[in-house]
Amino acid sequence: MRNKPIGIFDSGVGGLTVYNELEKACPADDIVYFGDTGRWPYGIRSPRVVTGYAGEIVDFLLSHEVKCIVVACNSASAMALENIGPDCPVPMIGVIKPVACTAAEATQNKRIGVIGTEGTIASGAYAEAIEAIDPSLKVTGKACPLFVALAEEGYLDRPATKLIVADYLASLKKLDIDTLVLGCTHYPLLKNVIAEEMGEDVRIIDSGASTAAEVKRRLIADGHYRDEDRRGIHRFYVSDTPGKFAQVGRLFLGREIGTVTQIDISRYGVEIPQPE
Repeated sequence: MRNKPIGIFDSGVGGLTVYNELEKACPADDIVYFGDTGRWPYGIRSPRVVTGYAGEIVDFLLSHEVKCIVVACNSASAMALENIGPDCPVPMIGVIKPVACTAAEATQNKRIGVIGTEGTIASGAYAEAIEAIDPSLKVTGKACPLFVALAEEGYLDRPATKLIVADYLASLKKLDIDTLVLGCTHYPLLKNVIAEEMGEDVRIIDSGASTAAEVKRRLIADGHYRDEDRRGIHRFYVSDTPGKFAQVGRLFLGREIGTVTQIDISRYGVEIPQPE
């Protein structure tokens, strides 16, 4: 089990922000990444549909004999993880609980903001996870759907980007939050603009580092962490447009991503309970 790869998936390219941190935390481990670029975005879809998509991807990753699966997608973590995780033969680690713990520890005035896709915010998953840690914490969510397009188009520091960010975040600024969770894996690309708008007194929390640290902790606890003097082999798969994934991936990682293979994800599927 120790030498088997780590599986990681996202609705598209945004999960590369988590992958980037996972590569640092587990440098000797092989990694299999899947981006569902043919059915992106997940944030506007229903829990039933997202759960079905995630079930197919889990089956694909299990075919690679992974030792754990990282759900590097906020929408899938919010809408599908609890339905799939219990029946999965390997540990599944989402982005929400690790980030919730980090945010709960970071806040001083007990006011936390969460920004994400419409699906993630509507699910209330972050508020539920944070308030489960400390019921006295006040969590306010705000959907910021245009941030994904800005990140993917490379509009990271344009005047238009600053105007859109300011407009979306205006309501949260009025609430005097001191901690802001980036509840979408695309949003770290806009972190500098978001931080500038919120001000230096607001701590910005993204999912990458917190999730990677939790994966490493879990692997060590299970005796499956690969602590060797080697560089892991990483493979990338998508359901559509591998060229576009590689192009945008360079923006996310700051380097060439290597070979990206397109697969027919509809060939896969697992029997999973569907939410009502």
